[in-house]
Amino acid sequence: MVGVDCFDDYYNRTSKEGNLAEARRDPNFRLVEQDLLGFDPSTVLEPGCRVFHLAAQPGVRGSWGANFERYLRNNVLATQRLLEATVRVRPQRFVYASSSSIYGEQPTGPTSETATPNPVSPYGVTKLAGEHLARLYAQAYGLSVVSLRFFTVYGPGQRPDMAFHRFIEAIRAGKPITLYGDGRQTRDFTFVDDIVDGILSAGQTEAVEGAFNLGGGTPAPLTEVLRILGDLAGHPIESRPGEAPPGDPRTTWADTRRARELLGFRPRVALADGLRRQWDWQTRSVGPTS
Repeated sequence: MVGVDCFDDYYNRTSKEGNLAEARRDPNFRLVEQDLLGFDPSTVLEPGCRVFHLAAQPGVRGSWGANFERYLRNNVLATQRLLEATVRVRPQRFVYASSSSIYGEQPTGPTSETATPNPVSPYGVTKLAGEHLARLYAQAYGLSVVSLRFFTVYGPGQRPDMAFHRFIEAIRAGKPITLYGDGRQTRDFTFVDDIVDGILSAGQTEAVEGAFNLGGGTPAPLTEVLRILGDLAGHPIESRPGEAPPGDPRTTWADTRRARELLGFRPRVALADGLRRQWDWQTRSVGPTS
């Protein structure tokens, strides 16, 4: 098993090394520290392998303005470079990590893979472009491609810029939480272990291609998240509304019937249990706050 990471400085390397610690202890794992645009990815691929492409520049709010060039490079150009390498190697499967951000604003109710994409952020545009590239290479070169649309992933190992991580750190430091908007926006939160199960299934299930939603299946407003975090903290959570940034849809809700039927995807971790696991992880990994 080979992992490739350029350790982009979007957030600190210490957090990334912590998430890599268990993999590094596996004698069958090898890490290659390279930028996908700075070397030939085919040198670390083998014929018949499975490629899981999760490398990307994350974050909706940061994708506006001059930063878009970074998203174009890391999400579109890097994906095209990796697809070129896979054509030469002929892997068994290419799994592309996409995002619910490709949907943007959709009608009320669960969103299926047949919905017309309507991204409302530059980040969403780049993730949709990656899907289109993967599909084009599948059609032109016969690659077996699966695109997985992740819905708001959380849990142990979460990036420090993401909402739940920031909420928990603020609570532990005795500070109020600043919300983007009024807190009534709804997200289909998905625990990281369920996402990993979906990724592995997509890599192993034969004769299955195309796009799949991976979501928790039970959307909840941020106010419910704060209630659960208050139970974990043992006191009500102080919050204050902030300005809603551009690019954040009001609601996300995954229709996962296709993933259930063809990938056997079954999200198992409920929001309250998942938040408790993330709370416990942050308490252990970060330690006491001042």
